[in-house]
Amino acid sequence: MSLTFAELPLRKETIDALHLNGFVAPFAIQEMVLPIALSDGDVIGQAKTGTGKTLAFGIPLIERVIAPKDPEWADFQHKGLPQALVVVPTRELCVQVTKDIDQLSKARGIRVIAVYGGRAFEPQIEQLQTGVEIVVGTPGRLLDLYRQGKLKLSKIARLVLDEADEMLDLGFLPDVEKIFTSTPIRQQTMLFSATMPGDIIALARRFMSQPVHIRTQENNDESAVVSRVQQHVFRAHAMDKIEMLARILQADGRGPTMVFCRTKRTCQKTADDLIERGFNAAPIHGDLGQSAREKALSDFKAGKSDVLVATDVAARGIDIEGITHVINYQCPEDDKTYVHRIGRTARAGAHGIAVTFIDWDDMSRWSLINQSLRLGLDEPLETYSSSDHLFATMKIPAGSTGRMKKARAVQPVKKVAAPKSHAHHAPKAAVPPKTERTRTRTKKFKSAAN
Repeated sequence: MSLTFAELPLRKETIDALHLNGFVAPFAIQEMVLPIALSDGDVIGQAKTGTGKTLAFGIPLIERVIAPKDPEWADFQHKGLPQALVVVPTRELCVQVTKDIDQLSKARGIRVIAVYGGRAFEPQIEQLQTGVEIVVGTPGRLLDLYRQGKLKLSKIARLVLDEADEMLDLGFLPDVEKIFTSTPIRQQTMLFSATMPGDIIALARRFMSQPVHIRTQENNDESAVVSRVQQHVFRAHAMDKIEMLARILQADGRGPTMVFCRTKRTCQKTADDLIERGFNAAPIHGDLGQSAREKALSDFKAGKSDVLVATDVAARGIDIEGITHVINYQCPEDDKTYVHRIGRTARAGAHGIAVTFIDWDDMSRWSLINQSLRLGLDEPLETYSSSDHLFATMKIPAGSTGRMKKARAVQPVKKVAAPKSHAHHAPKAAVPPKTERTRTRTKKFKSAAN
């Protein structure tokens, strides 16, 4: 196996772009996938999130696409029509994958477009009409544009299905099958998934040609949890969780942090509470518009906010390096959700910390997660925001409170004293005493007898 990208049979432009973006040696999944994918073989890649799957399929796509700056472009018959398609489950992942591929393909003039819902059709249609080589999109919007005749799939030679298990969870399987059947001259298919449920295997058998199934060595168990994550579980009271969270966010060494909630309402309220307490927090959930979601993500990546409060669906596919802490504000629904959440940290070889708050009502659910994943964690200890063991375990500085800054004190209204009279001022005129007024009735009324 090659030790560096420079030793792989790649174009000079690709190697230069990899080095320019800080990629020198491939990760495990890349080292195993690239030789097969570069020789046009079908691949099923199975690895945990955060192990570098995007480059594992992105590099082969870039290598095989005929670009405007290539010598072959002059004789290419299908100029401007999409040659490669990447299908992803969420808008955030769509933007992330597009950005990663675009960074490596600019030198050859490859045009990459992100196609997803929540945005107007017109700019995407305009870009498709101008011409693109690689399309990255979510199933719903891809099919909408295909049915309108704006997206041409007839010349797609390479198709990638990323995060296939999440696609299944979100109910996109029929849409994915329609996309597969709409690419008749497909020469290569790559499917990537953290787990391999039966429906995904059936999909692979129907639409792939003798695929090579690759699993990274550290992924021996489909439900294996990232070993580099230090995991803590506390039994918390619902009314005290926001105080506990605020103190943990002041822990020594705490960097960018993701906080997970089960419901959109709790997500928004938690973010609002943190902002009111002085933290740079931002929410991301399904009730927010697409522009608000993208702004929250871009602010988090740029460091303008360092706490991202998210629901599970909104956080699918978020790939941000440098996250030090993941906090499960509400207990995950199941073991898969738990693995997905804590997989946001300890990415690309780094280490991370995961904290889970367990309500009294969630004890049985947590017990099943603990047993299913064989975490071997002790029964959660009853914990409050003032508990000594919380401060010691999470390395919270002594004296930390639930606020980053003190609330602004309300200043008492000062009474303005009346100006003192001076000798040269004229004395005020004496007010005459009030006299009592007497009323006399002048109008006569006839009696009832009259």
